[in-house]
Amino acid sequence: MPQARPVAVVLASGGMDSCVCLAEAVREFTPALLHASYGQRTAARELSAFQAIAAHYGVTRRLVTTLDNLRAIGGSSLTDASRAVEQGWPVPGRVPSTYVPFRNAHLLAMGVSWAEVLGARAVFIGAVEEDGSGYPDCRQEFYDCFQAAVRAGTRPGAGIELRTPLIRLTKAQIVRRGVELGAPLHLTWSCYVEERQACGRCESCRLRRRGFAQAGVEDAIPYAPRAEAD
Repeated sequence: MPQARPVAVVLASGGMDSCVCLAEAVREFTPALLHASYGQRTAARELSAFQAIAAHYGVTRRLVTTLDNLRAIGGSSLTDASRAVEQGWPVPGRVPSTYVPFRNAHLLAMGVSWAEVLGARAVFIGAVEEDGSGYPDCRQEFYDCFQAAVRAGTRPGAGIELRTPLIRLTKAQIVRRGVELGAPLHLTWSCYVEERQACGRCESCRLRRRGFAQAGVEDAIPYAPRAEAD
């Protein structure tokens, strides 16, 4: 009898990076998908994208949960409607208002907890350091430190490995890799602000649009007409 593939928990937001991360994970593992809303502006649209991507890959083991504490804590324009979301490009050396304080640590903690219960061998996250918005919890240093915490804080023999397959890639490289792996990029959602038509002007939209343009690939998601003039 063929040996069953090991399980991996994949943190899946519904965005492009986590979709390509999932495409990488399924090459080696049977995925279990974890999606967490945290009070962000486009939570409903991201959840819809997550469900569509999960269905595309035929993943039935899904955990959909919330991190309401992050909205209560605040400190981010993604979770606080009174704060404006920047419309320009990321500024090197400056953490933007869209940073949700220590968010990825909360997501990873849930992912590792679930991985222990499932007996999973890895937790995947689509973090990007090279071509991102400068979030401190998207740096390789952070994941190296968190890996040490996982080893120290899980049961003996758990052996859970954190995987960040996109960490050193640019957005254009991620688009190309997604196309190569057959990832359903048309199902993903990246906009920080809008849920029907992507605004095209927030940092996330700008990085996505530039990535597709540099990769020479058409982006199939709808953008607001005004985005094309910017």
